[in-house]
Amino acid sequence: MSFESAGTAAAIKFFGAAVVASALGTALGFALMWPRSAREAVVRFTCAICSSFTFGPLLAMAAHSWWPGLFTSAREFGTLYGGDPLAGLLVAASPFMVLAALPAWWLLGGLVLWLERRRGKDLGELARDVAADVRSVREGL
Repeated sequence: MSFESAGTAAAIKFFGAAVVASALGTALGFALMWPRSAREAVVRFTCAICSSFTFGPLLAMAAHSWWPGLFTSAREFGTLYGGDPLAGLLVAASPFMVLAALPAWWLLGGLVLWLERRRGKDLGELARDVAADVRSVREGL
C-alpha cells in the first residue's frame, strides 16, 4: 500500500469513526430530549456533530494525559490480529467523542425550550428574564 492510500485509509477511518461517534451521541440526545420539529432535529444534529468534531478530540487528548495506559492498551488491541494501531485508538477515543456531542444537543434543546416559553417577548424582556434566571441560580447556590 502506498503512502497516499494509507493516509487516505487512515483519514476515512478517523472521520468515519467520528461520524459514527457523533451519530451515537445524537441518538442518545434523541432518547433523552426529543426535538419538537424536523428543523429543530436537523439543527441540533448538526450542532452535535460539530461539537463532537471540535471538542471530541480535545476531550480524548485530555483523557490521554490523565489515563495514558488506556490508549497504550488500545493500540495493542488494534494490532492484536494484525490490524492498524489507529483502529484501537479510535475505539478508545470514540466514547469521548460521543460525550462531546451530548452537551451541544442538550444546551441547544434547552435554549429552544427557554425561548419557546418566552415567545412574543421583545429583546428587553428577554434580557430581564435572563437576569432574573441568573439571579435565581446564584441564590440557589
